[in-house]
Amino acid sequence: MKGFKIGIVNSSSFGKIFPEHLEQLKKIGSVEHFNVNPEIGGKELADRLHGFNIIIASVTPFFKADFFQYKDELLMISRHGIGFNNIDLEAARKHNTIVSIIPALVERNAVAENNVTNLLALMRRTVPAHNRVVADRWEDRAQFVGNSLFNKTVGVIGVGNTGSCVVETVRNGFRCEVLAFDPYKSELDIEKFGAKKVEFDELLERSDVICLCASLNSKNYHMIDDEAISKMKENVYISNSARGALISESAAIKGLRGGKIGGLATDVLEEEPGRMTHPYLQFENVVMTPHTSAYSMECLELMGKKCVSDVVAISTGVLPERSVQADSKYVKVPSII
Repeated sequence: MKGFKIGIVNSSSFGKIFPEHLEQLKKIGSVEHFNVNPEIGGKELADRLHGFNIIIASVTPFFKADFFQYKDELLMISRHGIGFNNIDLEAARKHNTIVSIIPALVERNAVAENNVTNLLALMRRTVPAHNRVVADRWEDRAQFVGNSLFNKTVGVIGVGNTGSCVVETVRNGFRCEVLAFDPYKSELDIEKFGAKKVEFDELLERSDVICLCASLNSKNYHMIDDEAISKMKENVYISNSARGALISESAAIKGLRGGKIGGLATDVLEEEPGRMTHPYLQFENVVMTPHTSAYSMECLELMGKKCVSDVVAISTGVLPERSVQADSKYVKVPSII
């Protein structure tokens, strides 16, 4: 297939922070940015992207089965990120569309760093204290006595690339006792990072701080619900840099309102983008950032390079690295010597 048309969909950063990535794509084919409603329907999305055979995609929109029914010319979706829960992989396979992602190690440090950064801002009340200085109320500083992260018991949910880095950071940097829940990791695998493998309920009951670092799947959707929050310590702090749907927002709001949750730091929401009317923002003990955990210069440079290399590969019929859906008639089958 010749005549490559590359669509960059709902990405606020690709080609803008590092324009050389965009210039490299233009050597392969025509390039166009698209901003669509995150909830756009499959057929409408396919119509908007008609004729585009390569897509670089963000966390939204959702590429469901009905989208692929109208996109048989689509060679590849390259995710500008490590998650792929917004893409129907089986539908992609049926329609010969490769789906590739960023290797998790690319985002590891940046996302873990932001999980802890937001947590510290929350616990030390950095944002409201800053806002009071801006309002010329330096003298109000006694209202912003926070809590220290040092020597706390921290529960980390999900000990993959990001979670393991959070474990190392809070254990080695803040002398925390770290409990970890991850049904897919062995006790030995978790202990090598400095955490103790525990069951979910024990983590909830013992943790002063809970960091969410798990990928989203059907088994952990709304894992932090009313029942889970009821088992937590009073005034627990929660930091989420993974996926918004790990937390039931209605349950979190109840926990914040009743004081069970001492504070919530979140870089993600179940439905994005978030707006100023989001109910989380009625609470002073909430820190919300707009899904920017991977937004360090170092991380974005590597993410952009990976997407460019994906496009180069697929344009020559070669399977890109980290293809989570790797079956397609458009890629060459490696010969076995």
